[in-house]
Amino acid sequence: MKKPFFTFVLLLTFLGCRESGRMPITEFDQQGLSQYTLLDVRTPEEFTAGHLENAININWYDEDFTGQVSNLPKGNTIYVYCQKGGRSAMAAAVLDSLGYRAIDLTGGYGALTGVSPD
Repeated sequence: MKKPFFTFVLLLTFLGCRESGRMPITEFDQQGLSQYTLLDVRTPEEFTAGHLENAININWYDEDFTGQVSNLPKGNTIYVYCQKGGRSAMAAAVLDSLGYRAIDLTGGYGALTGVSPD
């Protein structure tokens, strides 16, 4: 059962990365938050330790990640970040597959803070 799920996630990632936008997190400007949604896909512990202002936290590792992000407004562009950039790329791919416009903030929160856990 794990292999089909893994294949599905890889396919979504491949297709989504082709479609989703990317922007270095260091170039992200929080002006105009009413026109976009800022999504932090790190764990609640990572989020509590520090996050971008006005970010919504939906843990990439939650079993119901897709169900939770389905409640986000579809009219807004969603800017997605994690700690280093891996989870946000996968999350952006999932969001794209659900019909959202997602931008992966590359480099992650660690690029802003200079902290990148192993």
